[in-house]
Amino acid sequence: MLESDKIAFTFLRSIVSSQAASWVDLFMGFALFAWVGLTPFLSTAIGAFAGGVINCMINYRFTFHASDCPWRAVAVKYAMVWTGSLLLNSFGTQILYYALAHWDWLAAQGFTDKGCFAAARLVTSLLVSWFWNFLLQRYFVYRLTSFDPYAIKAFKTLFRF
Repeated sequence: MLESDKIAFTFLRSIVSSQAASWVDLFMGFALFAWVGLTPFLSTAIGAFAGGVINCMINYRFTFHASDCPWRAVAVKYAMVWTGSLLLNSFGTQILYYALAHWDWLAAQGFTDKGCFAAARLVTSLLVSWFWNFLLQRYFVYRLTSFDPYAIKAFKTLFRF
């Protein structure tokens, strides 16, 4: 299971990686807010960034066994997919929230705005995780592609090494 590249086992390993990254994200965000005194926005942003770095590193070795891929290319491709994920989650949650919040039948069943938000967030997060993050990471980020030389060039341009 740990070495198999079959999609089911890779998906299970990606769940483990995602959970580890989520715990880092949440703990760091809480610690920076509660113990360091940073704003909620900055605490959350730093936590999310740290969780993303952890997720990328675990996926590189453990989940997708991508040691044959140049790490600079992986970093750029991961950042692209992560940015897309952020946008899809944000806009998807917003759109689905408004659709649910304006559905009279749900209101008649006692669904509140908070319930609509929780449902929209959960559904959107799961869909983006399965159909965007996992698939793009499996078939683009952690695989050798013809885009890699451009990604490496972009990385070297941005970070000067």
